[in-house]
Amino acid sequence: MNEQQQTKESNFQASPIKNKVGSIFVPVRDIEKSRSWYCQVLGLDENDCNIMNGHLCPLPMEGTGIILDTMPKWGGEEPGGAPSIETPAFMLLTEDLGSSFEYMKKIGAELVTEIEHDHWFVVKDPDGNKLMICRE
Repeated sequence: MNEQQQTKESNFQASPIKNKVGSIFVPVRDIEKSRSWYCQVLGLDENDCNIMNGHLCPLPMEGTGIILDTMPKWGGEEPGGAPSIETPAFMLLTEDLGSSFEYMKKIGAELVTEIEHDHWFVVKDPDGNKLMICRE
């Protein structure tokens, strides 16, 4: 090993933070209304989605979790609540993009885009958060 490699390795410090996402927080204003909407979109039973501490609702997901949160510490108690997610920060997967698009129209979701590149589309949840639905 040369001197440059040894210096580089000695300057490298392993991070104690895992390379893994635990959950994604979604800001909502009305936790019960949002729970109902997300349960309808994801095919979940509301009885399996308990509201905790009056402002949190973890959704049972495959893989990375989603937690609906009125975010009282981050502006949720201000008029208008915590800011909505204006740029899709995550995607929900589907095996049938066309049926998913039609389903979102049927339940009255606000469509932001049409199906793009035969691969994805974006909708808004009741709080204005933009969500991407993407072909798996």
